[in-house]
Amino acid sequence: MALDSKINEAVDEIGKVLLGKERQIRLALCCLFAKGHLLIEDLPGMGKTTLSHALAFVLRLDYTRVQFTSDLLPADILGYSIYDKGSSQFQFHPGPVFTQVLLADEINRTTPKTQSALLEAMAEGQVTVEGETRPLQSPFFVIATQNPVTQSGTYPLPESQLDRFLMRIELGYPDPSAERQLYMGVDSKEELGKLQQKLSVDDLSSIVMTASAVKTSDALLDYLQRLVEYSRTAEEFAYGLSPRGALALLRSARTWALMEGRNHVVPEDVQAVLPAVCSHRFRAAAHFQGDSAALVHQLMHQVPVIA
Repeated sequence: MALDSKINEAVDEIGKVLLGKERQIRLALCCLFAKGHLLIEDLPGMGKTTLSHALAFVLRLDYTRVQFTSDLLPADILGYSIYDKGSSQFQFHPGPVFTQVLLADEINRTTPKTQSALLEAMAEGQVTVEGETRPLQSPFFVIATQNPVTQSGTYPLPESQLDRFLMRIELGYPDPSAERQLYMGVDSKEELGKLQQKLSVDDLSSIVMTASAVKTSDALLDYLQRLVEYSRTAEEFAYGLSPRGALALLRSARTWALMEGRNHVVPEDVQAVLPAVCSHRFRAAAHFQGDSAALVHQLMHQVPVIA
């Protein structure tokens, strides 16, 4: 079976528990296939935890959930050493970060010190505890959820932490037909246990390798560079897209093209992933009245596909 067909099966399977959210499911899978980490920002009760559970079920990956609270310490995530009298040595007890899918639930309810404990894990696939570096499992995928910063008891994520997330998405309210199914008795928790594996670890590796080989034309790269340059020079932007952000956009577009069954990137692939990849990397200038979503909208409509 072709890789894009397997991916479509995985999307349909997750759609059984996250009703009416095909685009968000595809973006989440795209983020994983592009070897990135995902940030989901939305109000409580929108299905953020359900999505992360479903991804782990459909891929049959090891899964751990950590509820971030104001008193959570870095050692609660990374692990710690305890002295063992029998062996007269310190024994390391791995923390929940030693998994394949880590759900950092309500990440912005903990302190910046604990938030930063994930930085090395997300960037390098390893953690350093008490002077010793320990590798994490592969694949390693962080799905972090956060409540809107306007809610009480939240600590805004610093830019350095936000930049480690390849994508940020919102689930939003379900459409009326999907919500009606919930009212009629569709229990997401029960349906989760019924989900079948649709992609193996070997499939995941194949998708990652194939996506990295998806072709990009000179014209497509010219379009990408125009987008990046506009974000850096337009007065509405406090600062533009960094080289790492531009590479993240290109990597995501390649993966999206593969998911659409193509071996080359078209401008529509870049536009499909641009809001999720760039919105959390933009800041509006002081005089600009809009938010990051408005900046993304302006970027997509002001930069021509063909110069």
